Amino acid sequence: MRNIYLLLFVVLPFFCVSQEKVEGMVMEANIAKKHIPLQGANVYWLYSQTGTVTNADGLFTIPYLKDYNKLVISYIGYKSDTLTVNTPRTIHHSLKPSNELDEVVVKQERENVQKAYFSSQNVITVNSAELLKAACCNLAESFETNPAIDVNLSDGLTGTKQIEMLGLTSPYLLITQENIPMVRGASQAYGLTFTPGTWIESIQITKGAGSVVNGYESISGQINTELVKPLTDNAVFVNGYANQNGRYELNTHFNKKLTDKWSTGLYIHGNKRTQKEDDNKDGFLDAPLADQINVMNRWQYQDTEKGWVSFFNIRFLNDEKQVGQTNFDPSIHRLDSNRPLQSGAEEPALSGVEVWGSEINTRRFGTSLKLGYVFPELPFQSFGFQTSYSLHKQDSYFGYRTYDIKHESLYSNLLFNSIIGDTRNKFKTGITFAYDGYDEVVRTADYSRVDNSVGAFLEYSYENLEKVSLTAGLRVDTHNRLGTFVTPRFHIRYTPWEKGSLRGSFGRGKRAANIFAENQQLFGSARTINIADTGGSVYGLKPEDAWNYGLSFLQGFNFLNKKGDISLDYYITDFKDQIVVDWENPQEVSFYNLDGESSAKSFQVEVNYELLSRLNLRTSYKFYDVSTDYRSGNLQKPLLAQHRFFVNLGYETEAKENKAQWKFDYTLHSMGKKRLPDTSSNPEEYQLGAYSLPYNHMNAQITKVFSNAFEVYVGGENLSNVQQVSPVLGADNPFGSNFDTTIIYAPIMGRMFYGGFRFKI
Repeated sequence: MRNIYLLLFVVLPFFCVSQEKVEGMVMEANIAKKHIPLQGANVYWLYSQTGTVTNADGLFTIPYLKDYNKLVISYIGYKSDTLTVNTPRTIHHSLKPSNELDEVVVKQERENVQKAYFSSQNVITVNSAELLKAACCNLAESFETNPAIDVNLSDGLTGTKQIEMLGLTSPYLLITQENIPMVRGASQAYGLTFTPGTWIESIQITKGAGSVVNGYESISGQINTELVKPLTDNAVFVNGYANQNGRYELNTHFNKKLTDKWSTGLYIHGNKRTQKEDDNKDGFLDAPLADQINVMNRWQYQDTEKGWVSFFNIRFLNDEKQVGQTNFDPSIHRLDSNRPLQSGAEEPALSGVEVWGSEINTRRFGTSLKLGYVFPELPFQSFGFQTSYSLHKQDSYFGYRTYDIKHESLYSNLLFNSIIGDTRNKFKTGITFAYDGYDEVVRTADYSRVDNSVGAFLEYSYENLEKVSLTAGLRVDTHNRLGTFVTPRFHIRYTPWEKGSLRGSFGRGKRAANIFAENQQLFGSARTINIADTGGSVYGLKPEDAWNYGLSFLQGFNFLNKKGDISLDYYITDFKDQIVVDWENPQEVSFYNLDGESSAKSFQVEVNYELLSRLNLRTSYKFYDVSTDYRSGNLQKPLLAQHRFFVNLGYETEAKENKAQWKFDYTLHSMGKKRLPDTSSNPEEYQLGAYSLPYNHMNAQITKVFSNAFEVYVGGENLSNVQQVSPVLGADNPFGSNFDTTIIYAPIMGRMFYGGFRFKI
């Protein structure tokens, strides 16, 4: 292994500097003659399949092709230019703004979901136009039209949606916000619902091992969210939403450019649900009563002449949920968790008629700073600093169980970027510091702890857009509980022929699992909690350690003068150590370290094709083989469909001046049967089968765009009206030994319709 890294970091760059290339910078042409770089500008050879996009500094590198001499440079909102380039050289080009650019044409040129042909990593970029194809009220609901991510309900009470990728749940994903870790620790269960959909500018989904720059916790992939920018977002934006089940949401954005360098934005989100829903008549709410207020103030500083750019955010959130029986009144029925326990039982002694209920109240404060500097004389060289602080406090109870957690987190990352020889050979290096303080109490047991770590990383990238690109990274971290360990990551891309992209990757991930924060659904049951103390440093358990290996192939094509692409992915996650969450005894949930083998194998084939003009099809098939050695034997992961089929159809009418535009979207999720946890030891009336039945879940939305300033939308979810028969086991006796809300394999609520509007200036 040492020899391999010597080759990648030392020897290989010297063999890669001889290729002829064209490189340069794309800027905005302005009266003040300021050099404002344009990030994301398209640069490609006319009539070829070779192209690239500019980076955050407006820089690009593209192979010189002798058979082509017309270089096209284009950017949304600017006039495209075509340059004649007969020899490899450096280009500094400015684009002029265009007020006559047709908006619909722009959308056709820029795909809603973009797959990278030339990146060494398997990255899918989802932009804001794709998010508007569904209601997308928060980040957890932003993946309904994308087959890369699976969305499921986590329990039968809170209505919280849990995401999965490559057959593994979100704790095994590194979820970042502008490359700063976001959903982790105490926020793992509900954190995805804390980012409103309208705040999202784009989402980058990376399958397999991520970059060492962002840390060591990524195992199955990374999801990074880019927020809207005060400088480029609308001055005023208002979004209203309501559905038939009593959920109401309002989002407002107010942005102001203060000076040539300073811009600020105030973003306010509120949602509320006061209507009680119990379609299945089991006496329990199908969705929580909820009230959330979410406020963010965002500042942007940009001085391109001197090379500085910075973002500063400050956020506050208050989120309140009430779940349980429909007649539960917290002021009357809240149980005293300090009651004496029954002999040999975990629940307190009860008297009279009790009503089961729960409240989950979360308050969160967060602030973050990103600072970047590009050397004016060396535009390929820069440094960046990222830091964030958050205080997350959740006070909650579930029937007779209390669960309170306070998580104080501090994260800092300092990095430096430069090149070796030329811009095809790049490297990043830096250091990371992280602190996490947990005050965690489960009923009367105190699980408080402090985690801290310091790490250093080095990542080398070679970019030959014509044939090969690779990224090889290595980081070393010292953690007070995980010890000192090395995390390698490697990605390579090879282009065997036109429009073809073959990728391979491998990497290691390591993490300390927060077993209660990540599995809060267990509190909505009568299960006893068993933790096998193996002498580990977190809850008496050892940390999780896994390797991810992956192959993917992407092929673009043209058929009947319509473009499309087909991709195939195969990934394996092999756990060397894992905390097994064992639900196979219906009277308990057990946590213990893996003794044997555990792996997640994922295969996906996806086809995207433009069937007719402005009618696009996206379809995929996925197969999962996720198995673990439990104490009772090797079993497939419960509540995971091994076979999944996905279809999305989107159609837009042609946008014309003074004429409304229509947009139609339809999505089908077809789920195969799911293995259910063993309930055979329950009384017969509380037993479930070994597998669930397959089902189809359909969503649709229609949007009418009246103008650039106003549009309305209506839609429906679960149009096939499929519902789980008994989402709450033991609903007739919620304080009995068979009460369980954790076995959710299908939607709880039936067909639901919604509507809303968007207004912007």
